[in-house]
Amino acid sequence: MKFAKPLPAYLVQRYHGWKATAYEENRGWYRRLANEGQRPRAMVISCCDSRVHVTSIFGADQGEFFIHRNIANLVPPYEPDGDHHGTSATVEYAVTVLKVAHLIVLGHSQCGGVAGCIDMCKGNAPELEAKESFVGRWMDILRPKFDLVSEIGDAGEQARQFEKQAVVASLENLMSFPFVEAAIRDGELSLHGLWTDIGEGGLECYDPGTHKFYPV
Repeated sequence: MKFAKPLPAYLVQRYHGWKATAYEENRGWYRRLANEGQRPRAMVISCCDSRVHVTSIFGADQGEFFIHRNIANLVPPYEPDGDHHGTSATVEYAVTVLKVAHLIVLGHSQCGGVAGCIDMCKGNAPELEAKESFVGRWMDILRPKFDLVSEIGDAGEQARQFEKQAVVASLENLMSFPFVEAAIRDGELSLHGLWTDIGEGGLECYDPGTHKFYPV
């Protein structure tokens, strides 16, 4: 492929540093993971945002979390239409093959995807309204929730509440997947909604009984 370029030097250096230290010190563990396969305890659906570091937040070891990242940590509704569905495929694999015990949706502060959706809802993002905008069509998943925050006057607070609604929307859509609903009904799976404040390091958990988020 003529467009392929050599790996950036800083990534090459970091790889060799990891191989000589972390890997060598845990060679047996890595080989065990390779030979025995993965057995993650939980699946985490988080945002692609580079500031969201799931394994650091929970101090997770390699092989502990099955992680899927996408724009604004959204889960679309169940649509078995024979089309391409990356997020849905990942959920299916986690629940039906890996048999994870917990499925966590993790939202975060200053989410660019949510900010873009707010702009769309306010008519300020014609580029996202375009049919060929992958981001815009993806954020349509969250769009119906805007009515719940549209009357909030403070822009920062509106964004925070809409970020949390992205978590709620994903939890609701997860329940539309028959295999997710069945696993929960049989006591084999639990759903959790979380929101983290990047700057302050805070973590809040969604309570479906009160429909509110509370500090962990």
